[in-house]
Amino acid sequence: MEMKISLITVTYNSAMTLRDTIESVLSQSYPNIEYIIVDGQSQDSTLSLIKEYEPLFKGKLRWISECDKGLYDAMNKGFRMAAGDVIGIINSDDLLAEPTVIAKVMNVFREHPDADAVYADLYYVAQNDTSRIIRHWISGTQYSFKYGWHPAHPTFYVKREVYQKYGLFDLNFKFAADFELMLRLIEREHIKLIYFPEVLVRMRLGGTTSKNLTNIKKGNIECIRAFKKNGIKVSCLYPLFRLLPKLKQYFH
Repeated sequence: MEMKISLITVTYNSAMTLRDTIESVLSQSYPNIEYIIVDGQSQDSTLSLIKEYEPLFKGKLRWISECDKGLYDAMNKGFRMAAGDVIGIINSDDLLAEPTVIAKVMNVFREHPDADAVYADLYYVAQNDTSRIIRHWISGTQYSFKYGWHPAHPTFYVKREVYQKYGLFDLNFKFAADFELMLRLIEREHIKLIYFPEVLVRMRLGGTTSKNLTNIKKGNIECIRAFKKNGIKVSCLYPLFRLLPKLKQYFH
């Protein structure tokens, strides 16, 4: 029997972009997908949109709408709801790059049964035109986080048993909980990673951490705190190391 994958989308007043996200999941060729939407009591037409698409998933879409303590709390709720062998995230303003993305990810897990996680590349695209590529994030082969490397989180697919063993997002991190989670799993717990060198996600520019310089600074501070939390020494030049790979993304 084919492995099941759970895809999780967190929404809050996401009606402007959510249709693209849902359509990209609905179009996937892989048959054994569980889709979970965790809504934070949206006040726009997000819930109407979810209800519109619910019948098209034929029982494979589950959703809740309730108060939460922010993005990462909502993601944790989705992770706890998930029944899949593998868990992935698709943000409410992003989309899977093409209809065979999930089939390709699951094929990597099938070819590498000892793998704990698969990661890949992504495109940053324009807010109003997802066909216009602004940056190309090539995650590349694994090396140390302290030199600025880390996987593109929206392409990070992890076996559910890994989260059960090592925990979910740490809600003490507001801007860099995704970074801390990957750091914990990869550098502290040494999970087995497989790099799949293809673009899996089109990510609209303008995430919470990258919206302005203040948030970028707060994100860097939280990243350094994540190293300390996980007992990993890091240079005071880390923000510079973190910046350099991002600059390269404009020239691919």
